[in-house]
Amino acid sequence: MADFELFAYQKEVVERPLKRENIIIWLPTGGGKTRAAVYVAKRHLETTANAKVVVLANKIHLVNQHYANEFKPFLGNQYKLVKVSGDSEEKDFFGKVIQSTHVIICTAQILHNAMINEEETKHTELSDITLLIIDECHHTHKEEVYNKIMRCYVEKKLNGEQRLPQILGLTASPGTGGMKNLEDAVNHILQICANLDSTIVSTKNCVPELKKNVPKPRKTFDIVEKRQADPFGDHLKRMMQQIHDYMNLPPDVQLRVCGTQEYETDVVKLEKRGVHNNSRVLAQCALHLREYNDALLINDTLQMLDAYQSLEDFYNTKLTTAIDETDNYLERLFQENQVELKDLASNPCFDNPKMAKLESVLLNQFGSGVPSKGILFCKTRKSTHCLNSWVRQNSALKRAGVRAAILTGAGNSINHMTQNEQVDTICNFRQDKLNLLISTSVAEEGLDIPECNLVVRYGLLTNEIAQQQASGRARAKDSQYSVVAQAGGQEVRRERINEALEELTEQAIAKVQSMDDEEFRRTINKLQTDAVLHTALLKEQQKERRNRYPASRVQLLCRNCFKSVASADDIKLLENSHFVNINSDFKTYYKRGEDVFFPKTFENWEPGCRVVCNYCNTKWGFEMKYKDCVILPNMSIKNFALETPAGRMTVRKWKDVPFMVEEFSFEEYCLNNIPNLYD
Repeated sequence: MADFELFAYQKEVVERPLKRENIIIWLPTGGGKTRAAVYVAKRHLETTANAKVVVLANKIHLVNQHYANEFKPFLGNQYKLVKVSGDSEEKDFFGKVIQSTHVIICTAQILHNAMINEEETKHTELSDITLLIIDECHHTHKEEVYNKIMRCYVEKKLNGEQRLPQILGLTASPGTGGMKNLEDAVNHILQICANLDSTIVSTKNCVPELKKNVPKPRKTFDIVEKRQADPFGDHLKRMMQQIHDYMNLPPDVQLRVCGTQEYETDVVKLEKRGVHNNSRVLAQCALHLREYNDALLINDTLQMLDAYQSLEDFYNTKLTTAIDETDNYLERLFQENQVELKDLASNPCFDNPKMAKLESVLLNQFGSGVPSKGILFCKTRKSTHCLNSWVRQNSALKRAGVRAAILTGAGNSINHMTQNEQVDTICNFRQDKLNLLISTSVAEEGLDIPECNLVVRYGLLTNEIAQQQASGRARAKDSQYSVVAQAGGQEVRRERINEALEELTEQAIAKVQSMDDEEFRRTINKLQTDAVLHTALLKEQQKERRNRYPASRVQLLCRNCFKSVASADDIKLLENSHFVNINSDFKTYYKRGEDVFFPKTFENWEPGCRVVCNYCNTKWGFEMKYKDCVILPNMSIKNFALETPAGRMTVRKWKDVPFMVEEFSFEEYCLNNIPNLYD
């Protein structure tokens, strides 16, 4: 086993967890929270009969990281460890794994799935666990999966159940929960403590040692003046005004300034209103306006050609068929302005000055002759790709030796990285094959890169937690944390607000830590009781919503062309995840598009072709081949409108539909669709 020694400040924060108290360890990023948790786990395994330690992470790369870099080196010689994620076979018999293993490191969703699964080989009770370690535990709130697990814990605790695991939470930044005054921030910290049934601890006696070991980076505001002229952006805004005029906006609709997040919110609401009111003019214009607004946002942050390409890609890849004059008008408007837009976007006289400032910041670090590593944080996956192309094509950055790659969230979508791609990118960064990650927020939490000496936040408006997490990535000596922004812009204001909220968080935690033990426990117990009652009430309300209408009285309409294409009672829930249409007549309403590819395989099904509207080519979902013999259309509810007895409505997720969806029965389906099956 590797040598195991803690700093004095780490020893201080593990004192109470070693006494089997439920504790949240609050240490800054890079302060060694995970190493402290490994120490607690080791002592727990040594002193607890039939010990079962479960370590929860909220991202797959953190599961791999904790297993390989922390728990395996220090515990692997004496204890059996296993890591479990969505790609692991162990997830399918998690109940047996937990019986035969000392330490399980997994995503929170894996544990929650096992808790609600009734199959014996897959099911796990909280009472099977003796120590539950929750990484990035500030996510234990609202409907996050951490909180679903802990809600079950709290309910059992209030019901007097004794066999519950010890809880150990780890966080660098509990935040204020959006609160701006001390009293509300204190209440937020108390709610986190209540959700985790834990007390929050930090170092008191060893602060100088902590500051020495976790130095803060030098923070710079790298400010640029607003560009003197923006003819490309101005042209986009004139086109948007033409669309406004064409729509003949209702008097009660007020759209805010173009090129802002607020405007995007307004047009999202406008599209829903168009669907509800059976107005394709409003709905379609709103969809196109959102694309123009995205182009303006890109123009504000990236290159003009990136903004132009975004809009061109939308019109080139828009497969829906023009079905009325609104579609014709919108497509014609872009085509008539396309050449001029491209010419304006190609004019270097009006380049975005933020890009020049970003280049300067990167060259100051990477061109200094000192071996460097950096992370460039930006808002969207699209931004990461645009910036990566810019870095690779920039001759000055090439000469400085910048070797960049993208790091975004893992998922099944074509726009996501695969889990293997994530792991490979992080590995290459650690091994110096790469020295710049261009990342979305996925790299803010937990990424173990102590030698990173430059962090740049570019075009970001986030809360104080994300800001602290990003700043904590710059851990090397004399590291820099740069905010590249426009003078007087929202980014600078947000950064200053977050600095104040960071101080408020510290004050709120100090206030909670100074509370009398009896008062603290009384407050926590009340918050837990209220939370359980609130959850029960929400479940009842959700049940009422789901029973608002019989499924037979709700029709599904294509969200684009408003054609009625299915009855809601044809929809069944397959394996608690997929909403499929079992009516064989449904195939007359759709046609098959391109093949769908997922970067992983599934136990009982495989993806087939894209399902698109037969009338307007709107994507609805994809066909899935179930048990090698049944083809079922898997439907995405966000692509449909619902015609109910009370009028038309839209929902983003299936959990919000106002009718009950029955579970899919393979046997019943076969009996109804295979003639003479048992004759």
